[in-house]
Amino acid sequence: MKKCVVLLAVVAVLVPMSVMAQDPNDGWVKIFNGKDLEGWKANSTAGEFFVTDEGEIAGKGGRCHLFYMEELQEFELLMDVYINDGGNSGVYVLSPWIDEEWPTGGFELQVNSTHGDPVKTGSLYDLIKIFESPSPADAWFTYHIIVKGNTMTIQVNDKVLYTYVDPTARFARTPNPQRNNVNQAQNPQRNFKYVGQKGHIALQQHDPGSLPKFKNIYIKKL
Repeated sequence: MKKCVVLLAVVAVLVPMSVMAQDPNDGWVKIFNGKDLEGWKANSTAGEFFVTDEGEIAGKGGRCHLFYMEELQEFELLMDVYINDGGNSGVYVLSPWIDEEWPTGGFELQVNSTHGDPVKTGSLYDLIKIFESPSPADAWFTYHIIVKGNTMTIQVNDKVLYTYVDPTARFARTPNPQRNNVNQAQNPQRNFKYVGQKGHIALQQHDPGSLPKFKNIYIKKL
C-alpha cells in the first residue's frame, strides 16, 4: 500500500500541467485550431511562426510577434506555453497592432525560466517583476490571464501570482509619453496604454536562441 502511494506521488510530479478542453457552453472559444494560423498574423519576417506536427504554434529565428487579429477588452485567456533552456518569449494582451517593432502599447506577460534577463515567467513586464520563475525550462506550463475592468489577474499552473490594478483612469485618453518612454508624435502606434483598452493577444519570438511553443489557446469574453 505504501509503495502504491509513493508511485502515485511520483507520477503526479512528472505529469506536466496542461489546459483541459474548455466547455463552449461556458463561453470558452478555442482560438488556435491546431492545424494552421487562421485568425493570426505575424508582424515581421525576421522571425517565423509555424504549426508543428503535434499541433502547436512554434517560433524560431529573429524578433517577430504573432497577433490574434480580433481585438478584445475584457476576457480570460488560457494557454499552455513551453520555453527552452536559455530562451525568452512573452504573451501580450491589449496590444495595438504594430509593424516590426516590440508591441509596447500592450502588456507583456513574460515567458523566461533561465534566460539572462532577470525578469522571469509571470512578470508583467515593466510593471511587476518576478525574479524566480514559477516554472522550469524545457517544460510546459499553463498561463491563465484574466482582464476585467482596470485589473489583470495572473495565474501560472492554477496558482494566482497577483492581481495588477491599473492606477490610470480607465477611460483616460490623454497621451503620456513619459509613462511609456516613447515619443507619441514619432510613433502613434505606441500609444498611451491602460488596462481597459481594446487590443490584441500576441505571442513573442524573441531571438534565434529562443524556441517557444504554444497550444490549447482559449478565450472567454467577460
